[in-house]
Amino acid sequence: MRTRDIVTQMPRSGIREIMDLAWKTPNCLHLEVGEPDFQTPEHIREGGIRAIVDGKTRYTPNAGIPELRSAIADKILRTNGYQVEPTQIIVASGAVEAIFASLVTMLNPGDEILLPDPGWPNFRMMADLLSARIIYYPLRSENGFLPDPQEIAERITPRTRVLLVNFPSNPLGSVANVELLERLYAVAQAHDLWIVSDECYDQVVFEESSPSPARIDPDGRVIATYSFSKTYAMTGWRVGYAAVPKGLAETLSKVQEPLISCVSGPSQYAALAALEGPQERVTEMVDAYRARRDAALSACDELGLTYLVPKGAFYLWLSIEGRDSTDFALDLINKKSVAIAPGSAFGENGNGWVRISLANSAEAVVKGIHAIAEVKNEC
Repeated sequence: MRTRDIVTQMPRSGIREIMDLAWKTPNCLHLEVGEPDFQTPEHIREGGIRAIVDGKTRYTPNAGIPELRSAIADKILRTNGYQVEPTQIIVASGAVEAIFASLVTMLNPGDEILLPDPGWPNFRMMADLLSARIIYYPLRSENGFLPDPQEIAERITPRTRVLLVNFPSNPLGSVANVELLERLYAVAQAHDLWIVSDECYDQVVFEESSPSPARIDPDGRVIATYSFSKTYAMTGWRVGYAAVPKGLAETLSKVQEPLISCVSGPSQYAALAALEGPQERVTEMVDAYRARRDAALSACDELGLTYLVPKGAFYLWLSIEGRDSTDFALDLINKKSVAIAPGSAFGENGNGWVRISLANSAEAVVKGIHAIAEVKNEC
């Protein structure tokens, strides 16, 4: 029996290859997984349980329950610094589904999308499923792994429809300032592109905020996507959302029907409890990630390792100085029982680097960094 060619040919994420091996390795130290190691806060769990007890387990509107959409609009004004109406909010099954629904809405087969390299591999997989043509824009170490608007402009053709940006970045932890976002917006404006902005780590920031391009969007061309997974340790609840320009919400809501119908009702009420309840746990989790980052950087300095200082998200981007990333990651598991994500899983420009997840204890992260240094020095 035949399957669709693009699905058969689409490679699995290079992260999953390492994860599969790691789970088969006894006593493996997991630094490859981008998932908070914290429990979902109690008041959020209680919100989901209460919804089940109260029988709120039926279909909901495609775009989400009204009270959650309203609470999200309030959060965006309070936290992200721009104003949207509740009707501009689409609740999705995680930020990944919000991004995919947006791309389904914007891309015809053969249209071009600009993706970062290195960048989250699911971006590429989504574009492949939509038969879009991917144009990568490079993120280079000499530029602090930030995009060059001029290089992006040079890659645009008449078929280009979407520029996707991701700040704070997975895998890099980089954050864009307002000046860079204004330059990127000017490129999109000049070529009439949509901007899809992946901001799922928007509240996991350390020294500075991570502004959204939606704050500088007079034309209504920015779709900003967010997640409850990282901020509130709610990965398994599968709730994210998109803030879309006026006039697009009805179309994107229509797309939700064949993709997911709607997000689980109890999960939406848990997300509502997250926004309406105390926020101290968010601060505590971010403080913990910052402490782990600082411990990791101190260990890298002590061992003479080169890295990019992460300003957000919970990853450390570490150089292995020209070694093949996948070979290095496999060596590390086989020799030290330590799992990390190879930089090549995020694109060609990621080769020679690895991503370390800070979603583990500081002691575990430092132990993993020492193991990396030992394997690196064997060469």
